[in-house]
Amino acid sequence: MSVIDIHRPHTLDKEHARGVAETLAQDLSRQFDVNYEWEGDVLRFKRSGVKGHLTIDHADMHVHLELGMLLRAFKSRIEQEIHSQLDQIIKV
Repeated sequence: MSVIDIHRPHTLDKEHARGVAETLAQDLSRQFDVNYEWEGDVLRFKRSGVKGHLTIDHADMHVHLELGMLLRAFKSRIEQEIHSQLDQIIKV
């Protein structure tokens, strides 16, 4: 299993941080056919071959994805897309 683990500092209030997480989830869902749902303040991602979560606290956004064998080849592309999206939607 291959892991993507990204921490991104932010200065957003809870409502805006949650909106950023939702925007990221929508984009990943569109590009990589990933399903997602909120469980309280944790956004869970899942599809065949990938699972993970996005958590938000007062100063940090944490994306953790576990990629199965078939998606390992796309790790760098997925990771790059997450960084790119976070760069666009989080202004520190």
